[in-house]
Amino acid sequence: MFGNPRYPTYQVFLAAAIAALITMVLMPLFIKLLRHEGVGQQIRADGPQQHLVKQGTPTMGGVVMLVSIVLTCMIQAKWTTDLKLAMAATLATGSLGLLDDIESVAHKRSLGLTPVQKMVGLAAISIGFCLCAVNMCGISPAIRFPGGFFIDLGVLTTSLTIGGASVVVPWLYVLFVFLLMAGLSNAVNLTDGLDGLAGGCSFGVMMAMSMVAFRYDAINLSIFAAAIAGACVGFLWFNGHPATIFMGDTGSLSLGAAFAALAVLTKTEVTALVMGGLFIIEALSVIIQVVFFKLTHKRVFLMAPIHHHFEKLGWDENKVVLRFWIIAAAFAVLGFALYFKLG
Repeated sequence: MFGNPRYPTYQVFLAAAIAALITMVLMPLFIKLLRHEGVGQQIRADGPQQHLVKQGTPTMGGVVMLVSIVLTCMIQAKWTTDLKLAMAATLATGSLGLLDDIESVAHKRSLGLTPVQKMVGLAAISIGFCLCAVNMCGISPAIRFPGGFFIDLGVLTTSLTIGGASVVVPWLYVLFVFLLMAGLSNAVNLTDGLDGLAGGCSFGVMMAMSMVAFRYDAINLSIFAAAIAGACVGFLWFNGHPATIFMGDTGSLSLGAAFAALAVLTKTEVTALVMGGLFIIEALSVIIQVVFFKLTHKRVFLMAPIHHHFEKLGWDENKVVLRFWIIAAAFAVLGFALYFKLG
């Protein structure tokens, strides 16, 4: 571990710097490899026409981000059970995203795995994560709200004996964690539609989660979140408009899963939804658009997700990204403030 362990804040900020540096060193090599192999992003035909020039831009930059996060945690953190669990959920979801990216590139289309395949994968990952969190980390199957109100989702619980070990299955909490992890993974994925948008928004959210984990006295989770934030910074160096690489589903799905894992392990499931408010808005814009169109055959937004709506209004891509960064940061600060009230 670099630095003096007596100064944990230094360890956290150093982790962000190390992850950013590793990402910035490895990414050019990865971009060169992808260009040599002809691996590029497929752009949706019904999207904004100005995005068609991005066709063929190298993708799967999330691979380098995940590598830098793992290496940073190997250098800076102790592999406690909670860190291993958060990392496992992140890497498993990143692997699911990688399969989606490979499928998309192989078939030269903007869609990879089917929605059903993605949801089955996310369900398996989230259920496994939840059961381990409850049985190995002692996570309570209850969700807390600011002001002291809480809902006990452990009222419907089954105790099983598997291989001589007792396993507690809180069914309602398992369902909740699945909705949280699948929802945030897909929300970040939907946000990843403009150069630098998902990476910049995730940076602010992960820095807030790092501070939450630090106050929760989970220093290794704090380092983990800071490493993700640092990886986002390193990635933005190459993903800023005009992007030379995209993170792909490998990056976006794993960022959402890491966010959800941190929320569960620090018992901030509710306030995390506030911190990730921008991601929630992006996801809701798609749901609203689809439901309203099916009911009325009319559209609420010019295009969904909502960042494309503002592009259709004539906003420059950089303008949309910058303002969405500001909104995401505001939500992160608000959620962090609510966390203190909750505590």
